[in-house]
Amino acid sequence: MISSPAFREIEDNLSFLDDWEDRYRYIIELGQALPRLAPEERTAANKVSGCVSQVWLVSEPAAGVLHYRGESDAMIVGGLVAILVALTEGQPATDVADADIMAIFDRLGLREHLSTQRSNGLAAMVARIKAEAAALTARG
Repeated sequence: MISSPAFREIEDNLSFLDDWEDRYRYIIELGQALPRLAPEERTAANKVSGCVSQVWLVSEPAAGVLHYRGESDAMIVGGLVAILVALTEGQPATDVADADIMAIFDRLGLREHLSTQRSNGLAAMVARIKAEAAALTARG
């Protein structure tokens, strides 16, 4: 299973928040804390298809390891980007390609509280990251 210190901190913080209003606020704060992408990084190539809101993921693979930065114009989705980046940052591409990332989001209880459109957008982000991880793994 993939994980990182940043993701474990998010997971721990979410576990302490019983109220979903508090969880939503925390997720929004995560998104707001993401470093903004440069305007030239907000390209069609970096835009995630399948999201109602605008989402950009910039991948910087190096030596079989994934590095991502991302941004969204929607507050909740920006938080989902932050969680996804925290989960996959610095992870071996093979581990990310094999991981059931949606199950991890289910374990956090996030998908059950997302609208259908946001859940579909999350699935699109995960599919993109897993496809890029698989491609990096195939290249060796």
